[in-house]
Amino acid sequence: MTSNRLPGQPFVAYKSGVLHVEEVGLNDLARQHGTPLFVYSKAAMLASLAAYQRGLAGRNAQICYAMKANSTLAVLQLFAQAGCGFDVVSSGEMARALAAGAPASRIIFSGVGKTRAEMRAALDAGIGCFNVESEAELDVLNEVALAMHLQAPVSIRVNPNVDPKTHPYISTGLKGSKFGIAHERVVATYQRAASLPGLKVRGIDCHIGSQITEEAPYLDAMDRMLDLVQSIEAAGVPIHHIDLGGGLGIDYHGDTPPQADQLWAKLLAKLDARGYGDRALMIEPGRSLVGNAGVCVTEVLYLKPGEQKNFCIIDAAMNDLPRPAMYQAYHQIVPVTLSQTKTSCWEVVGPVCESGDWIGHDRELAVAQGDLLAVLSAGAYCMSMASNYNTRNRAAEVLVDGIQAHVVRTRENHADQMRQERLLAV
Repeated sequence: MTSNRLPGQPFVAYKSGVLHVEEVGLNDLARQHGTPLFVYSKAAMLASLAAYQRGLAGRNAQICYAMKANSTLAVLQLFAQAGCGFDVVSSGEMARALAAGAPASRIIFSGVGKTRAEMRAALDAGIGCFNVESEAELDVLNEVALAMHLQAPVSIRVNPNVDPKTHPYISTGLKGSKFGIAHERVVATYQRAASLPGLKVRGIDCHIGSQITEEAPYLDAMDRMLDLVQSIEAAGVPIHHIDLGGGLGIDYHGDTPPQADQLWAKLLAKLDARGYGDRALMIEPGRSLVGNAGVCVTEVLYLKPGEQKNFCIIDAAMNDLPRPAMYQAYHQIVPVTLSQTKTSCWEVVGPVCESGDWIGHDRELAVAQGDLLAVLSAGAYCMSMASNYNTRNRAAEVLVDGIQAHVVRTRENHADQMRQERLLAV
């Protein structure tokens, strides 16, 4: 069987002209489970995780998967079994992590708007740490913990004012961001946290953005973090762990982010040179673990040639693949079965009643009605952001492990969507 791997997709390849994830043909999966259909490679996820594990080998480090990228239970289970902790941003995500087998002690709770109920649930579960994002949050968490006769372990997220050079919607470490404590307020905030009886200071945290494709922002952030650690400890507050967040990008369209192990070799060298090599480390990768592990298989419903543009209308839409509409993001789109037919230029769009419902602009495709297409790099921020807009059912998900394909989420139906609703009494 001839094989032709796709750039940036080590576990996605054409075999005898049919696109496969590992050893399973996407045409067979589409016939069995319908479309749109998300398909994930177990081997791809574990290979991405292995790069971080190599880079942090021999260090006191905890990898916490940022599960907002993809919160499907089977994906979480895979990472939990591989020794990961989890970075959560809601009580719902915490419940999913626990259901997938994660020890509560390996859960970090981030996010700018934690409610009192979420704080109580997290304290009751015994999570490892709260990443606190504001001075007001410190006060509320202190009150909640004291009412429960507990101490809340806290790390304060600092805003280092580092430009990650990515899309503005996913830049989180600049002065104008809603995230974290301003650089100039950090020492005073740590002193306040240390004075509150319901809190126990554990670490320092930053997260500068997402889909970062350069080393420099990380190196800059590490320098600024270590400067702060020095100042905080000089003010009498010890720091147990340093959390540099996540945000490493993937190859969507010829992007060339650094490899995780190579990046961490440079970051650890900087840590050692500054005398902090023995500190406990935490990192929170998300997209880089799952993004290129997933594809979305979709059927061509109609071809609609026009005077200005030709439209290829598929059954996947912005509710399934929100990144193009939200971030003007690029996803490679390829045929599931190779064809010798001449290509044409198409706008690849979905059936949702919005002009913003597009998946790809100006794509050269040899395509016919009824063909299957694969939207690549769809493992992150697709299913986790999927919605029921236009009362569309969310897609099924399949996890491939070699020659085996496991259904890890069945396709939603209309009854599922309406189950929690009630008609008025008449």
